[in-house]
Amino acid sequence: MLDFIYYPVSFILWCWHKVFGLVFGEANAVSWILAIIFLTFTVRGIMFKPFVNQVRSMKKMQDFAPEMKKVQKKYANDRQRQAMEMQKLQKEHGVNPLGSCLPMLLQIPVFIGLNHVLRMFTINPYGGPKTENYFFDQSGVESYVNAKLFGTNLGEAIYTGVGVVSGGNTPAGFHWHVAPVAIPLMIVASIATHLTARHSVQRQNPESATPQTAMMNKLTMYIFPLGVLIFGALFPLGLLFYWLANNGWTLMQQRLVYTKIDKEEEARKQAEKEKRANLGPKPGQKPTAPRPGQKPVQQKKNKQSSGGQVKKAGSPHGFAQTAPAAEKTDTNDTAAEPSTNGSKENGADVPGLISDSTKKSGRKRR
Repeated sequence: MLDFIYYPVSFILWCWHKVFGLVFGEANAVSWILAIIFLTFTVRGIMFKPFVNQVRSMKKMQDFAPEMKKVQKKYANDRQRQAMEMQKLQKEHGVNPLGSCLPMLLQIPVFIGLNHVLRMFTINPYGGPKTENYFFDQSGVESYVNAKLFGTNLGEAIYTGVGVVSGGNTPAGFHWHVAPVAIPLMIVASIATHLTARHSVQRQNPESATPQTAMMNKLTMYIFPLGVLIFGALFPLGLLFYWLANNGWTLMQQRLVYTKIDKEEEARKQAEKEKRANLGPKPGQKPTAPRPGQKPVQQKKNKQSSGGQVKKAGSPHGFAQTAPAAEKTDTNDTAAEPSTNGSKENGADVPGLISDSTKKSGRKRR
């Protein structure tokens, strides 16, 4: 039914077993262990690009987490509208929420396929001796059955009888001779699972924390490692090596990718800082001329004539009249003092004009 998963997994395992079988021997347990480990590395290498996209998507979601909280608070009583606004917000920022789950979803078929291929080395649903196992022929099956690690076959587990893991026709029971090899692997795999989850949680933005994310963090940091420690007794040794290699790859990959993304973020911030610095004038530099077509900024200034005098208009002779600033400010005093040479309105104070108003304006001056 799931042959589209079993055949690719068995083919990758067959290729690596052939490579390491030339060095250590096909029936050697080291060849099978390295084949399982490099099968894990091959699959994770294929999923490296989706993992990088997952990290970038999570980084974007952390950046606009305050906006998400505003939407959740605004539409707290309308779940449907809240979901629509959240989708709209994610679309505007180019974030795909399913992208963060893709690497994990791709690992599940590999885990199921490897478990099935390993246990089928010793199980023949048709009875009789096992002659083939997907891409492995009879010699490949015999080399796996004869490969032992400290006297334990790689297909054995501490407890057998659970059909999902060990197959339906496997007799139930404990195999305590497997415990000295399986228990250390279970402990190391559990610690690696915890370290991987903790390293991922430390990268999260505290501002984007929600009750759901806090619960998921606790599950990944404590419940999942505990599950590996308990349910690892059901897994064959080969599958424990896969789990250990998978978590070791994840931990190394996280450190590399996170370091690279941090450097890119720092370079982007530095570039923005330099761009803002280049836009503004440098210290001591005069402002640049306005661009073509740009209107100059006009500043209003109150200009006064020299000598503290303000020009006044309204002379019947067309001459500008001037008055001392002190006289202009005090109008009452000006009105009280009589004019000696005539009224100011007739131009008495202006030099060169006749002060006597009774004389005709058309008489020539001497």
